Amino acid sequence: MPPTSKDHATLLSRITIDPSVCHGKPTIRRLRYPVELMLVYLAGGDSVEDVLAEFPDLERENLLACIQFAAQSLKLKSLHVVAA
Repeated sequence: MPPTSKDHATLLSRITIDPSVCHGKPTIRRLRYPVELMLVYLAGGDSVEDVLAEFPDLERENLLACIQFAAQSLKLKSLHVVAA
């Protein structure tokens, strides 16, 4: 079954932006794990299991939230480009 907007919202609630944490970059649950860094690991070929082994306080859903956040960011960016 495809994910619903509620599923996406639940995942995205794991991503936080706080000016006092990592200079306001999006992070996972106010921890000092930037979304960007997790995406770099995944894009570099590390599996979800590899990343979880390296950062045991993270959960699979945190990494899925990073991917969802990136997808939403691209979608929003695309809308701005079309509107311009």
